[in-house]
Amino acid sequence: MIARLRGVVDRVGEGQAVIDVGGVGYLVFCSGRTLSKLPEVGAAVALEIETHVREDHIHLYGFAEMSECEWFRLLTKVQGVGARVALAILTALEPDELLQAMAAQDKTALTRASGVGPKLAGRIVVELKDKVGAMALGPLAGLKEAEDGAPGAGEEAVSALVNLGYSRSDAFRAVSQASHNLGAAAPLDELIKAGLKELVS
Repeated sequence: MIARLRGVVDRVGEGQAVIDVGGVGYLVFCSGRTLSKLPEVGAAVALEIETHVREDHIHLYGFAEMSECEWFRLLTKVQGVGARVALAILTALEPDELLQAMAAQDKTALTRASGVGPKLAGRIVVELKDKVGAMALGPLAGLKEAEDGAPGAGEEAVSALVNLGYSRSDAFRAVSQASHNLGAAAPLDELIKAGLKELVS
């Protein structure tokens, strides 16, 4: 299995690049984000690689960062998300944006990717939200449910901001920061006010 390639950029095409390693050119499929980070032709490069072996082919998928590679692995485990769709998602959303979208359960953010409709976006969020939950700790952890399973003040504040026209991801980020600043016991009205300040600042 190839896990990493270090060589020089031989050529770059749409959705792919050829990396010359000791005179052997490896065709590597990449997200638009990784392709935009590649140096000019002839320059040295190192890519994290995910190797897919099938009966009729061996495909290499390359990533400028390990976090993008890890997201690719997660995304391709979701039913209906193949390598092409996973690369489209990683082209549309940075790893941090994906993490936030999962934590916020923001299906709309995922539909920015080519080939991802509302139904598939919903499936991705449902299947991955628990798998990335541990990654979403920090200020995002302030938006937990109440002990009885009802929405907590943080979740209600997010809903209030969404009703005012903000995207769920933006509202989630703002309320998470407000919760971090005010403390976990902050009342709903204070969270909404502080969240609004975060959004307009």
